[in-house]
Amino acid sequence: MGPWLRSAGLVAGSTLAFAALRQGLRLSPLPAHVRLDATRTWRWRNLLVSFVHSVVAGIWAVVGVWKMPGAFADLINSTSPSGHLLLCVSAGYFIHDTLDIIVCRQSRASWEYLVHHAMAIMGLFSGILLNRFVAAGLVTLFVEVSNIFLTLRMMMRLGHLPFPTLYLVNKYVNVVVYFLFRLAPQAYLTWYFVRFVEMRGQGAFLMVNLVLLDGMILIYFSRLMRSDFCPGARGPDSEKKFLTD
Repeated sequence: MGPWLRSAGLVAGSTLAFAALRQGLRLSPLPAHVRLDATRTWRWRNLLVSFVHSVVAGIWAVVGVWKMPGAFADLINSTSPSGHLLLCVSAGYFIHDTLDIIVCRQSRASWEYLVHHAMAIMGLFSGILLNRFVAAGLVTLFVEVSNIFLTLRMMMRLGHLPFPTLYLVNKYVNVVVYFLFRLAPQAYLTWYFVRFVEMRGQGAFLMVNLVLLDGMILIYFSRLMRSDFCPGARGPDSEKKFLTD
């Protein structure tokens, strides 16, 4: 089996695995507030799948870079079978989540997710098929550590869960983790690409992706700060937005 075909099989297998997880979650109990509305029910289960991916991918990415000698010094050529597999698993997750959003007719409310997912899928496939920038892909997936706490926040808000102390603690943890695992890695990646990556071919393509992600990450951070620390600044229809919650 050729490497490209094997990679395609791993991505497809990951997509099916997350779809199976999504189906299995139909048997899990729902908070009372979530059960009252079909959209909230879909959203709750979608967030559960996202939470599982964040835990697995976030820890895997950090450990993968830690065990990859010289990864930060050479984000272009540093690679490992484990790192390559993680890119395949995450690509499968983003494909599954994209299909879940489209099939369940949530595209309008979640269009920003669809844009992000399209960028992520193209970037991951670039690393998967060419086996270059694998280390850069792992550093990008550090963001999933931050997503663990962001997803918990969204689930507590969505389900109206009675855990005010946990929400308060998570609110401050979110800010710290957002900086350590989202803003800081993204800043390092941007600096590295500007300094060392030739702006042609794959390098130029990934640089465009990176700059667009920089903008999105700063916008999401602004929304998070307004929502949790300046609640009066939230718009009246913000609860309808998939990302602002």
